[in-house]
Order: sequence, then C-alpha cells, then structure tokens
Amino acid sequence: MNEGEMNAGKLIGIAGAYWPSFTLHAGVRLDLFTLLGEERFTGEEMARRLGGDVRGVTTLLNALTAMGLLTKSDWVFANTPLSSRFLSRNSPDYAGYVILHQSHLVESWHRLDEAVLTGKPTRARAAIRGEEEREAFLMGMFNVAMGLASGGVKEIDLAGRRHLLDMGGGPGTWAIHFCLANPGLKATVLDLPETRPFAEKTVARFGVDDRVLFHAGDYLSDEIPGDYDVAWLSQILHGEGPDACLSIIRKAAKALVPGGLILVHDFILDNGMAGPLQSALFSLNMLAVTEGGRSYSEAQIMNMLSEAGARDIRRLPFRSPLETGIVAGTL
Repeated sequence: MNEGEMNAGKLIGIAGAYWPSFTLHAGVRLDLFTLLGEERFTGEEMARRLGGDVRGVTTLLNALTAMGLLTKSDWVFANTPLSSRFLSRNSPDYAGYVILHQSHLVESWHRLDEAVLTGKPTRARAAIRGEEEREAFLMGMFNVAMGLASGGVKEIDLAGRRHLLDMGGGPGTWAIHFCLANPGLKATVLDLPETRPFAEKTVARFGVDDRVLFHAGDYLSDEIPGDYDVAWLSQILHGEGPDACLSIIRKAAKALVPGGLILVHDFILDNGMAGPLQSALFSLNMLAVTEGGRSYSEAQIMNMLSEAGARDIRRLPFRSPLETGIVAGTL
C-alpha cells in the first residue's frame, strides 16, 4: 500500500487487524467447527455442547458468520463449505493446527516492542511448551509443507539424483514428495529424536518407508554422516543467526558428493530487505521468538552458499503462495 492509499481509517484498521484473527483463534481453540460438522445448531444448542455461556457463544458465532466462516438462517448456525473443509478436524484438509500455532505466538507478538528495543526474544526458545503446542507446531508445519510440496517438487529438477538429505525435515513431508516425484530417489530426514515417531508414521502413511529414512541428530551441533547428491534446507535458516546459518550450509555442503546440489527454501527478502511483506513480517516474528533468527535476502543466502564452496548459484523460478523461494547451488 503506497502513501497515497493510506489514511487514518486504514491505519486504525491495521491496528485492529487482530480482532478477526483472535475470533478465528477462538473458534478453532473451542473446536466449534468440528462440533458443528454437517449439522445445524442455535446459539443455545452450541453453548450447551461447549459447556459455555449462551451470550458468549452466540456472540462468537455471529462474528464468525459476519466473517463468512459460518452461515445463519432462522437463528440457526452451520458451517460453510470453506469451514467444513479447512476448520473441521474431520476433514483431510484441516488447517486448524497452523491456526493454533499462530495463536501460541500471540504472547510474543504482544511484546514485540520489547523485542525490538532489546533485540531479544520475549519468551525462551526452550521448547515448545506442552504437548498441545508441540502437536500444533509439528502438524501445522506438516500441513503447510503438504500444501507446498505436492506442487513445488514438480518445479525442481532432480533427474538422476539418488540420495537426498532433508535437514530439519520434521515429518519428512518434502522428502516424501521428492521421492514420490522421483522414483529413483531415496531420502534421509535429519531432525531431533522427538520428531522420529511422527516422521516414521507419516512416511509409512505414504508408503515410502523403504525409501525415506529418519536419522536423529541436531544440525547445529552434530556432524552429518553419509554421502548425498542433494541437500534440501527448507525453512530452517530463518530460525538462526548468520554464523549458525553459514555453519549449517557448510555441513550440508560437506555431506554432498562432488556435483551435489544444495537447495535453500525459505522466506527470502529482496536485497533491500524491506519486502516482500510476508518475508519482512516473518523476520519480525523470528525477532520475537528466537535469539538470532530472521529472514535473509537473496544476496545473503547466495553469499553463504558461495562461502561454503558452492558455484552456479541461482534463484529458481519457484514462488509459493507464502512468498517463499528457493536458492540453489552446485558443489
């Protein structure tokens, strides 16, 4: 939005943009879209099902209707096709985990001014707190990657490649889709030990457990065993400062055979560092929740690849709906 399009009303709208966000968070946290399912209920009936206050529940239902996420006719509420598909846990396209993960970030964003002044996160990186938060993070990242990987792997030429290293691959979503798209490829997912059960369950569900293996390790502190001809670093650099990122890339490069391909997928800033918007906002998110994480520019990523010994460094045409991109290099 340029200066000519901005006015006081739009500024106030930006300031209050969390209102619809928190309304959606509340609906997902209460799981009311799943409770509604294919049925129709009045506010009083939904309040009984939720064990909540009639006024409170009805007010939330009305707001969700105004947002286009529910329908209302004769004082009876129902899911829309959109909410049935993406907000009911009974749908294979359920996106609620990503929304729950976003709700868990609210505390840090609420104290963003503090993070800006101190340069420090407003909560300990320590761990994702509690099983609910861990599930929301892992499942949310799985769902996001599922949406990107199924189409994204078709834009990346891995013809003739045999063994892919998926660093910090979590449930192995990208590794799975790379193998599905490339029958001669096998993959190793490197991630922390607590991720193994989720990864192995996901890999088995796609029927590639003979080609996608899990290796427990920490790419920050551990050496990476094996010889690979592709290294895939998807959305891991943004969690670390520049020195750690260079170390990660060097480890990936060291694990590659001559002629190996290294691919960095992340939120990538323009070289002026002030756009695109999603990457700039994501960098603020990393400021609030990590010690050194940030979005990096295309030039910064290319320079790190060059320092690690890569050549033929280029930006791939891939552009995701989330404004993520891919920088590639050859060892």
